Amino acid sequence: MKRLSRVVAIPLAPVLIAQARDLRRTIPRLPDAATPWSGELGGPRPLRLLVLGDSTASGVGADTQADALPGNLARAIRSRFDRGTAWECLGRNGATARDIITDYLDGAERREYDLVFLTIGANDALGLRSRRAFSRDVAEIVDRMRASSPGALILVSLMPRFDRFASLRNPVRWNLALHAASLDDGARRAVAGRPGVFSIPKPDPYTPEFWASDNFHPSAEGYRQWVDFAMREIPDELLARHLT
Repeated sequence: MKRLSRVVAIPLAPVLIAQARDLRRTIPRLPDAATPWSGELGGPRPLRLLVLGDSTASGVGADTQADALPGNLARAIRSRFDRGTAWECLGRNGATARDIITDYLDGAERREYDLVFLTIGANDALGLRSRRAFSRDVAEIVDRMRASSPGALILVSLMPRFDRFASLRNPVRWNLALHAASLDDGARRAVAGRPGVFSIPKPDPYTPEFWASDNFHPSAEGYRQWVDFAMREIPDELLARHLT
């Protein structure tokens, strides 16, 4: 997978880069979720949640962060474990893993969390970053968050399924999906075996309701489906160890 994706990507790199620029011009630019990017969902023994990453950490496609990842995670935790949540989000639309390290990781390390949800990768794939560089950056983010939040459950959500994006055209869609799959595999390998770290599997097929109006980001319903899928896939013993 690694060799094939790079062999195909190198000849098509100018095409892919042009396509990525075209996407940014032609796909409607939706706003981030409205502030505040921190909040609480009441309940006993509130845990501390950080959502860290790119546009999906920014809540693009949802009106508020309560409708995006943190709100849906908080509701799932309260429903399943009868615990409240104090949550916050860090990141920005368009961020790569390297951007998270240079611009946001210092801030993320200043507090201790019980649950960290890292959502990163799409922009690294669109920028044709190498598998090695992306894997190295994801491992650094995970290791530094582990050092600053030693008891946290760290969830790593990586590449979307670009092959299922109707907003992308072939052959670019096919080749971008191939390269993204290689980056995804490299990052999973880079963090495999670390205690308290779980890489969320590749997503279920997207439903029509998953998409926001730009056909690129999740809608509020898409974020709900994403969290439901993630919570189903996390091993019960890992959830029980960190969230009960």
